[in-house]
Amino acid sequence: MSTPSLPALPIRRLTLRDLTDCADLSEDRGWPREEHKWGLLLTAGKGYGIDAPDGGLVTACVVTEYGTPGRPDLGAIGMVLVAKRYARQGIGRRLMRHVVAEMGLTPLTLHATPYGRPLYEELGFKVTGRAEMVRGHFVLRGPEPQVATRPAGAEDLAGIIRLDTEVFGLDRTHMVTRLPAFSDQLRVVEENGRITGYAAAWPNMDTHVVGPLIARDTETAKALVTSLAACTDRRLRTDIDVRHQELLSWVKECGLESVGFNDVMTYGISEVPGDWTRRFAPLSVAAG
Repeated sequence: MSTPSLPALPIRRLTLRDLTDCADLSEDRGWPREEHKWGLLLTAGKGYGIDAPDGGLVTACVVTEYGTPGRPDLGAIGMVLVAKRYARQGIGRRLMRHVVAEMGLTPLTLHATPYGRPLYEELGFKVTGRAEMVRGHFVLRGPEPQVATRPAGAEDLAGIIRLDTEVFGLDRTHMVTRLPAFSDQLRVVEENGRITGYAAAWPNMDTHVVGPLIARDTETAKALVTSLAACTDRRLRTDIDVRHQELLSWVKECGLESVGFNDVMTYGISEVPGDWTRRFAPLSVAAG
């Protein structure tokens, strides 16, 4: 029996049963395996992929939908990967065209590496923002932030969702409600009985990723980062909107170093919805 050609291989929906193959694909491209993150994305989002004739996956990506269930107002595309042995054969372009068609009139967003940006531009995505990835062991320099934080409890979830929807601009309850189990820490800032900031630190290989990071102002964001760092010996990693230069300068003073930049790109909308002044870092660059 002859091996099917690449264009003939069908695109299918991925499920949690594909987690190992997705992690293998990440490793094949020199990325961390990130099983923990893949697990969240495959359960909260929609995975798409192509099976390789010789086993594993040729390509994969995940779309996380936000807004009205069944009628999403935004789709965040992430984890777009093609196995090395199938690279530069148009398979990533084919998968992305399929996803864009599947999403119909739903606006889309993604974080693009310099390597991936030309493909997304070819498909009609526009650069509308930028994020800087920083990583390192956090050591507080200077005075303690004056904003008090505390661990989030079950009673805080409604307030966190309320703030998140207000700042993100769309409902993402299905992601936020997973944070207590997904993250190792979830902390909040409260003022007069109302949540004004929250942040999570979730495990990713040998680091803790800080995200989401939503706060009333920069001082609140600093307090949340400081409190998360105080409870881990791992390096911190986060992706900060470059418009938040004060926070970026501060985390670098505290030991985090720039790793690189991602372009925030959109399709069908001129910019990502919500209030960027209070949205300091995404949950993940893969999920927005």
